[in-house]
Amino acid sequence: MDSIRTAILLMNVGSPDYPTKKSVRRFLTQFLNDKRVIDLPWLLRKLLVNLIIIPFRIKKSTQLYQRLFDEKGSPLIYHSEELKEKLQKKIGEGFSVFLGMRYGNPGFRDVISEMKSQGFQQIALVPLFPQHAMSTSETAIVAAKAEIKRQYIKAKIIEVGQFYNHPKFIQAFVSQVKKYDLAKFDHILFSYHGLPNRHIEKSHPGKIIESCNCEHSMPDYGRFCYRATCFATTRLIVSELGIKLSEYTVAFQSRLSKNWLSPFSDKVLLKKLREGNKNILVIAPSFVTNCLETVIEIGEDYRNNFIKNGGKELELVESLNAENIWIEALVDIILESIQSQNRKHDASF
Repeated sequence: MDSIRTAILLMNVGSPDYPTKKSVRRFLTQFLNDKRVIDLPWLLRKLLVNLIIIPFRIKKSTQLYQRLFDEKGSPLIYHSEELKEKLQKKIGEGFSVFLGMRYGNPGFRDVISEMKSQGFQQIALVPLFPQHAMSTSETAIVAAKAEIKRQYIKAKIIEVGQFYNHPKFIQAFVSQVKKYDLAKFDHILFSYHGLPNRHIEKSHPGKIIESCNCEHSMPDYGRFCYRATCFATTRLIVSELGIKLSEYTVAFQSRLSKNWLSPFSDKVLLKKLREGNKNILVIAPSFVTNCLETVIEIGEDYRNNFIKNGGKELELVESLNAENIWIEALVDIILESIQSQNRKHDASF
């Protein structure tokens, strides 16, 4: 494998370039018009997104990004840039690491053009989402492959899939959690990004959400069920930490309607508070990088609401960002995937 020149394309959702209405509008227009994000018929999606959602949300969204951006810019971007640089140093010769966001900058299309000019024999696509979802991993892979095809790039494509159950990913998150004194918390909340229920139902047609019994085990059809993989991620982390079932809850955040994955994280926090849990630790294992949903939604808004209603403290476990243990995990995840797919390719000839 060392003789094969391989490009590694790290992909994440992305961020506006600046916390301004113009920049946020451009970002949201790209993001929300993606048919894998809002999976409605084309005309209905265009009308809903461009005439209703964006006009009514642009002011609030801009204010949220103004709170998120710091002197270095968007945490999602600068932590990802650091991740790219550290991964390049760690993974060694024969590999060139690139960063391309699904929406916004650095844009994946420009990065793929740069790859083309360097003549790589393999391109490994690495969506930085631990659990597979149509609106994250799938759209990133599909868009990148379409652009590679459009640019007539003949390199072999390696798809690095979900890694929620990779032992080193679990160990990386466990190491982050261990930075906190678990004994001082009354309860632990595992908060995952929410999705519309219909997205989940598409992953196992014929079964409704309520019949997806994946809280305690992975069903046969659940490999690409986002809900199932979230619960599986939690089980792996609590097993390593020795956390009892009664000591934690799994919930989902960032909902846009009541027809999204439940229970809802903000509602669970208030419920636990009413039950006497005044010190809560939040772990968010669907986010590997600091972003709007972690820094602002959980770290500020959920925390402020929790304390306003009588809670003492709500702490958020830091995302993996560019921690060395995460770099080591990512190297193994990528190399194992490349080696596995190359073996399958060789065996087919």
